[in-house]
Amino acid sequence: MRQRPHLPIKRGSVLGGALVIVVSLVLGACGQSSDKGDPPATSDSGAVELPSDVEDQVEVLLGTSTTIETATPDASPDPGGTPQDQGVPGVTDDRILFGQSAAFSGPAQELGTNMRYGIRAAFAEVNEKGGVHGRLLELVTLDDAYEPEAAITNSQALIYDNGVFALIGAVGTPTSRSATPVAKEAGVPYIAPFTGAGFLRDAVELGNVVNLRASYNQETEEMVKRLIEDLGITRISVLFQDDSFGRAGYNGVLAALDRRDMELTAVGSYTRNTTAIKTAMLDIKLNNPDAVIIVGAYEPAAAMISWSKFINFNPVFINISFVGSNALAQKLGAYGVGVFVTQVVPFPTDDSVPVVAEYLAALETYAPRAVPGFVSLEGYLAGRLAIAVLERCGPDVSRDCFTGALQSRETEIDLNGFALRYGENDNQGSDSVFWTVLRADGRYHPIDNLAEAR
Repeated sequence: MRQRPHLPIKRGSVLGGALVIVVSLVLGACGQSSDKGDPPATSDSGAVELPSDVEDQVEVLLGTSTTIETATPDASPDPGGTPQDQGVPGVTDDRILFGQSAAFSGPAQELGTNMRYGIRAAFAEVNEKGGVHGRLLELVTLDDAYEPEAAITNSQALIYDNGVFALIGAVGTPTSRSATPVAKEAGVPYIAPFTGAGFLRDAVELGNVVNLRASYNQETEEMVKRLIEDLGITRISVLFQDDSFGRAGYNGVLAALDRRDMELTAVGSYTRNTTAIKTAMLDIKLNNPDAVIIVGAYEPAAAMISWSKFINFNPVFINISFVGSNALAQKLGAYGVGVFVTQVVPFPTDDSVPVVAEYLAALETYAPRAVPGFVSLEGYLAGRLAIAVLERCGPDVSRDCFTGALQSRETEIDLNGFALRYGENDNQGSDSVFWTVLRADGRYHPIDNLAEAR
């Protein structure tokens, strides 16, 4: 087994007995609730199974599956061995193990939870048919709470302790920036991170990265273009999260404006994993912009929009796809009417797209508590992408085959209605950006022109 390289960061561990403690704590807390009140209120054969509501809470606390496997007196060793016993890490005769470090707690937890729902639904769907070349696909997850330091230690644990074949479905730019060096050094594929950051599109430097979605530069270009062409708006401001994610979106807006010889009207920022947006909101309001582009997660975005409307500051609000659309709509309530969100996957209830129909069926079957949405659809497409590449690699799967199959030559993968194209020095499959708007019914609606919603 390959030794973990020494890094000056200590990795915590969860003892087996801690699960019992966590479950006890959660059970003891059932029936209790809290309301932070950040935005203003609106008017609207061997497993011990935990109750569904408790299971969700424990998954958040531990960042992994909460089914407790029980040993039997006559249990025999697994004939397949551990992944490290085989020639390819994470691969045995009957399974392939994937790892996911993502946010399952904190203000971005809905993103990690829904990415996991989608990936697991895709894996369960193919496993029901016998897997990929006779191997079942498994996913182990760890909670990084959308913090870069935890993403490093989680990635180390998944690669060197769990022995995963690949990492999939990471959430966020700062976490990916921290985790990708770990994955690169180990030669581990880094599949479909939930971020459009430009550094991940450098296929020469990061040949192990496989992107699914369009970039933040493509999203922000579309935002600026449509504000000008559809609505005639030129006074544009930005609220961004003050880290590598927020700056990636902020720089994308600056570049889009620069191409048109324009400048930002105002800029504000907030600290990651907080909702401390009021000072930034007031600074932006003083400059009287006609539109505010928000590059952030759903809780601070909802706080910005809710408080702005509460004080009668009503510019056009546009959110980048990372925001987490379902969670944003829930947080906004009645304040959400007219809010735009750019998306990088098709509309999640449009069953006229074959892969979306398959996603809806898989989600209903394998994740019945999940509400269809853009994030879980992206997770499902990430899982389908992994499956498609594994099928192309054949029975003799390897990490080199996985990444090489996409980047050595022009390659098209049709996920049954959602086309991905890769090639030499091109590790991003989709360039598509879609538009949605929240209406009075509290739901997103697809649009082709921003004027449609005015």
